[in-house]
Amino acid sequence: MGNVQPTIVPYEDFDVTADIKALRMACKGFGTDEEAIIQILANRSAAQRVEIKQAYFEKYDDLEEVLKKELTGSFENAVVAMLEPPHIYFAKELRKAMKGAGTDEDVLVEILCTATNEDILCYKDTYAKVHERDLEADIEDDTSGDVRNLLMSLLQASRDGGYDVDEGLAEQDAASLIEAGEGRFGTDESTFNFILTRRNYLQLQATFKVYESLSGTDILDTIDSEATGTLKDCYITLVRCAKNPQLYFARRLNAAMKGLGTDEDTLIRLIVGRSEIDLETVKDMYLEKYDVTLKDALDSECGGDFKRLLIQILH
Repeated sequence: MGNVQPTIVPYEDFDVTADIKALRMACKGFGTDEEAIIQILANRSAAQRVEIKQAYFEKYDDLEEVLKKELTGSFENAVVAMLEPPHIYFAKELRKAMKGAGTDEDVLVEILCTATNEDILCYKDTYAKVHERDLEADIEDDTSGDVRNLLMSLLQASRDGGYDVDEGLAEQDAASLIEAGEGRFGTDESTFNFILTRRNYLQLQATFKVYESLSGTDILDTIDSEATGTLKDCYITLVRCAKNPQLYFARRLNAAMKGLGTDEDTLIRLIVGRSEIDLETVKDMYLEKYDVTLKDALDSECGGDFKRLLIQILH
């Protein structure tokens, strides 16, 4: 939506042969030249990195395996993420969130509640190809109740793709949300589900304005007081994304660095995953919201080659 900017664009003087030679040198002999790896990967687009991976395989070896042997920890995870085309990376993250005991619902919410119709269709298709499984069936098995209903609605990819705002509909939807929410939440999540997963973002912004003028309450405050758990996270994510997706991602990055320990997986998912979409705009939102640059925040929360790679991706 609107005019959003990436931090990584295709490298103009791209020379795949020179890149694979440089990577080969960086991993050969005693010790690894991490700086060389960072400089190449963080300055090439995902499509160029996939080309590098392919060319490396044809000439030398499996680049991912080579790097996994040389690198460790979050730096290794971030580098491996960068060698995947984004849709494959996200399909793997969705699977990882549901595999084994327990489900990482935060990851499902972050990926699915912020996705466009095209993203959803692409994830479903890629998930089936990569995992030979059905994304809808897995989500249905791994979630329950209202959260399951909401995620299943999102997977239908039936959000209105236009930019038109129907004021009459905004008033009607706002009234339905008030009736469904305040005071009798728990009885009518289907109204929230339908409106939040079907209407276009500009239509939702108009609806939230009417909602506030009719009820005297910001819809986020209603959700905060009436919903709980993962369902509340879903609703808040959907509302924040409708208002300003890049500000949502800035908040999510901040939350990943707040408190004890750093959620490095989320940092990788957002910084690598948004780098060719809107990360430059996310940086602007971060500075506006937290009065500190994203770079400085990462600088104080992360360390080593992992930090250097993320900061290089930020440009």
